[in-house]
Formats: sequence, structure tokens, C-alpha cells
Amino acid sequence: MEKQTITIYDVAREANVSMATVSRVVNGNPNVKPTTRKKVLEVIDRLDYRPNAVARGLASKKTTTVGVIVPDVTNLYFSSLARGIDDIATMYKYNIILANSDQNDQKEIQVLNTLLAKQVDGIIYMGHKITDEMRAEFSRSKTPVVLAGTVDPDAQVGSVNIDYTEATEQVITQLIAKGNKKISFVSGALTEPINGIYRMNGYKKALKKAGINFDEKLVFETEYSYQAGEEMYNKLAKVGATAAFVGDDELAIGILNGALDHGIKIPEKFEVVTSNNSKLTEMVRPRLSTITQPLYDIGAVSMRLLTKLMNKEEVEEKTIILPHNIADRGTTKK
Repeated sequence: MEKQTITIYDVAREANVSMATVSRVVNGNPNVKPTTRKKVLEVIDRLDYRPNAVARGLASKKTTTVGVIVPDVTNLYFSSLARGIDDIATMYKYNIILANSDQNDQKEIQVLNTLLAKQVDGIIYMGHKITDEMRAEFSRSKTPVVLAGTVDPDAQVGSVNIDYTEATEQVITQLIAKGNKKISFVSGALTEPINGIYRMNGYKKALKKAGINFDEKLVFETEYSYQAGEEMYNKLAKVGATAAFVGDDELAIGILNGALDHGIKIPEKFEVVTSNNSKLTEMVRPRLSTITQPLYDIGAVSMRLLTKLMNKEEVEEKTIILPHNIADRGTTKK
């Protein structure tokens, strides 16, 4: 047989065992009789079957390596998640390969395939959304995947997040209570489920409860960057917004500084609430009011969930929601 045609089915048939047994042998599971393990390994060797690290002659085919796909490694939101991932990975003796996708859908596919070619045991994906192409690649590879700070609306892929709808509704409700009727919603692309579905639903729910009509002129999509935020303030002023809920900390700081550059008093004349509570929110003056996401914990819990999936442990709930709070700081009225 040609190498390409050798599958786990062939090994199971030749060794006269189940595919589950072959899988246990390949993954170094101790719950296999020594005689069975020896027989399966002999067949693997004879057929030159090469899953993961069998090619390197290891009896347990685990590479103990996890691939982490990050849209922008310079963004403190993602680096905070990565810190939590790395600490738990170290605890469970996994190595991390961090790959930057530059927020580019095509590069994400390339990065994923590069990681899979390195025979990683699992993937943690932090992209802003799962494209159909990416979902197909996840499905085809059979490698366990967990989303960190990214939502799968279909709930097919394990994920760890906060309740973005509830958090956004709380923020908008508080801004309305402080006298704001024209509150802008500023985020990245609305094609990203966190923005276009979850946060937007929270925004609309809060407006509806307060009897304020939804105005699409107050909704802005832009890139996640400080410069985009600086440029955004002019647009917010043009539509008469008195407050902004912002989906990214760098973006929010850009808006804040844009307002200050125009001599606008913060928070008396304009209020800003951001979403991620990265270190940046405490470094600016005035300090940014924000939803407090447990960023380190989101990373840590996603890595722990991935270890369970990689080791075929029982997982009660693949969609994990962690608690959040709202921190009222210097960019909102007291």
C-alpha cells in the first residue's frame, strides 16, 4: 500500500483490534494490555502508519504541543489571554506555538495548516470570528479546538467567554441612567458574532427597555486600533453622541484622546466605556470605565478545557461563561 492510503482503519484491521484501541495506543493511553500494545505497534511499524509523532518512533504519539492562533499579538487583550493559556499549558507539561494571523482570514487558514503540519495535539483559536472555511478545516483535521474570547453561535466548538449580551446591556443601561440618550456603539466588524449578535443584542435590549429608538447612525464599524479611535471621535461628534460603548480598549483610548484633543470635558460632556479591561485602561488618564473580563482566567480555562478534550476526558459543558463586572472609573459620571 502507498503511505498516503494507510489509515487507522488499516492498522485496526491488520492488528485485529478496534479503532479505539489503536487510538489509545497511538495516544499513549495506559489502559491497553501490553500484548495488545506490542501487536498494534508492530502493525504501525510494518505499515509505516504515521500519525503525529509516530514518524519519530515514539510509542506515545503525542507531541505535547498546542497551537495558539492570535489575530494580533501586539494587542494586550490577546496577550493577557495567552498568559493564562501558557501558565496552564506549563502546568500540564504542554508546549505552546503562538501564531499571529494579522486579522486576515486567508492567513488564518495558512497558520492553522502550518500548526496541523507540526502535529499539534490541540488548537486554541482567538480569531474574531470562525469563517465557514475555518470551520471546515477544524472539522476535517479532527484535532481538538477551543475558542478563547471567541463565540461559536452554533455551539459546535468548545469556547470560553463572558456573557457579552448581558454585559453590554448593563453598560448601556448605566449610561442611560446618567442622562445619555444618544449612545454610540463602536466596534470592529458586525460580521463578528460578538459584535453583530451578542453585543448588539445587549445594546438594543437596553435601549428598548428605556423607550429609546435604535438609531443606526449611532453604530460604527472600524478596525481595532488607536488611530481608528482618534479618527472616530469626529464622526461621533457629528452625530451628536454624548457617550460611546466601545468594543476594544485601544480603540476606546483613541476615541478618548480624540475627544480631549477637541477640548471636550470627560466625563461631563462625553462618556466612554470600553470592553476588555486590559492593562491599558488603568494607564490612561482619566482611567477608562470598562467591562471587567477575567482575561487571564478565560485563557487558563480554555487551556484546561483543551487538555480534557485532548485526553478524551468527559466534558459536561463545552460552552463556558465566566463572570464579569463593570468598573466605573474616570470616563463615566459618578
